[in-house]
Amino acid sequence: MTPFAAPVRDVRFVLEELLEHDSLSLPGFEEATPELVEAVLEEAARLAGEVWAPLNASGDRQGCHRREDGGVGVPEGFAEAYRAYAEGGWNGIGVAEALGGQGLPEVVASAVQEMLHGANMALGLCPMLTAGAIEALAHHGSAAQQARYLAPLVEGRWTGTMNLTEPQAGSDLSRVRTRAVPEGDHYRLSGQKIYITWGEHDCAENILHLVLARTPDAPEGNRGISLFLVPKFLVNDDGSLGERNDVTCAALEHKLGIHGSPTCTLSFGEQGGAIGYLIGEPGRGLNHMFTMMNEARHKVGIQGIGVAERACQQALAHALERTQGRRPQSRGGEECAIAEHLDVKRMLLSMRARTDALRALALTCAAQMDVSRHAADAEARHAAQARVDLLIPVVKAFSTDQAVDIASLGVQVHGGMGYVEETGAAQLLRDARIAPIYEGTNGIQALDLAGRKLTRDGGAALDGLIDEVEATARALSISEDLHSLGESLAAGAADLRLAASLVLEWSRDPELGPDAVQAHATPLLTLTGHVLCAWQMGRAALRAEASLADGSTEPFYRAKLASADFALRHWLPVGRAQLAVIEAGMARLADLDPASL
Repeated sequence: MTPFAAPVRDVRFVLEELLEHDSLSLPGFEEATPELVEAVLEEAARLAGEVWAPLNASGDRQGCHRREDGGVGVPEGFAEAYRAYAEGGWNGIGVAEALGGQGLPEVVASAVQEMLHGANMALGLCPMLTAGAIEALAHHGSAAQQARYLAPLVEGRWTGTMNLTEPQAGSDLSRVRTRAVPEGDHYRLSGQKIYITWGEHDCAENILHLVLARTPDAPEGNRGISLFLVPKFLVNDDGSLGERNDVTCAALEHKLGIHGSPTCTLSFGEQGGAIGYLIGEPGRGLNHMFTMMNEARHKVGIQGIGVAERACQQALAHALERTQGRRPQSRGGEECAIAEHLDVKRMLLSMRARTDALRALALTCAAQMDVSRHAADAEARHAAQARVDLLIPVVKAFSTDQAVDIASLGVQVHGGMGYVEETGAAQLLRDARIAPIYEGTNGIQALDLAGRKLTRDGGAALDGLIDEVEATARALSISEDLHSLGESLAAGAADLRLAASLVLEWSRDPELGPDAVQAHATPLLTLTGHVLCAWQMGRAALRAEASLADGSTEPFYRAKLASADFALRHWLPVGRAQLAVIEAGMARLADLDPASL
């Protein structure tokens, strides 16, 4: 099985040359230097490659198990690997120093997250959910709640979960039935939540469950849902752990992948009611939870990129070692590595180009998060947040869809050896498949983009992005060697502008309205993802060309040019076909009786 090496050079290219370390110039990051960031990336790569990655396959084979006492055991080595992560201060890397964190930019924290998910996606899910819990408490928790619960979360001594889904309430959270009955300064919760990632485990001292529930007088629908904090162990006034709360793991899910991640059914209130504490305002639980969900959605996109990176590495290593057939130009000669065959080259370059593009877009989004939180100018913060809101559904959905396809190509490169478990290629495909589903299915992300983000400002935020895409296309067109890339990018930008205008026009039609948005949301998101990723690779091509013109002999830049060429001239046209899908309309779709299929 191929060892995993975190892509430090590729990450540094994005941070240093595409983003030019803009986040480090923001207020609050005065102590962060490019040298510090480089050291952080190198150390994170060591943790990912030497500590987390070797447990990926064994964790998949062993899985988790439910003990007789109701606790959950995780695969061998996971607890120690998690403690190495927490004790190294990694859990607080992107948390403000005022809250006990390292205070580094979100873009750096996101880069580290990618490395860890590439190393071990199942283990990486634990701190990913904790980061969301920290974000929710920091924004909506009371001063007393923050004083009691934030520090152990930031330090990684405790972990956090997100409890939304119930058997009858999947994506439709208005149907949540878990009850929260007031009792003095707390509430008693009763109900059941399913699919709770890392809902029970023995890697940390305590688990803080953030739970959506209804109070007895709450109205039906989304407005009746509130957010509660339910600790696994109650916390005493001095911060020490008290008695076990009335929340138990009723079952473990048996899943297609991420076997090392305990996905739990949690039961609240079997012994009289789990003690919970209201977070924020009553009836605004969904609003408060979205703070956590947006953090998680961006990181799920990052997670997909991590798995895609590992698939790239494993496919390339196998293709370079596996001898089969002969080079087309030397029939009758000696056998060659399959990497020499043009169709295998196509697959390898497709995997690499797409992974590079997805990484650049996700880290660009993270950099905008930094601006939205730290820029001195309020108008700059507002504009950056509008861009983040637009990009998050694209990063989540497009990155994870592509990650599944990239992992599938990785299996194809391995051939029959990829279809058996020994090489690890199959595990990556199985693990990646959940990412388009959880934290809001990718169809929901598409509806968010087309039905909310696009319509709320009449497409202004997307228009601003397309303007930048077109500027990059013009810069490419000036170069004799990159002119064709500029033409392709300009055509993609024009397609996206037209597609967005059509969806906006139809959304305003009193008869078509929501139906038009639903029918065209996924094609629009797919087109958006292709164009914005191609934009990032166009920018990468410009930087690579400049470095080579300055005399660099590093093969890295020639590889980047090859990736950019593939992304803009071979991959982008696939995405541009979505305009024809949108223009085809929805008449057949709207008239279809699903029972007739």
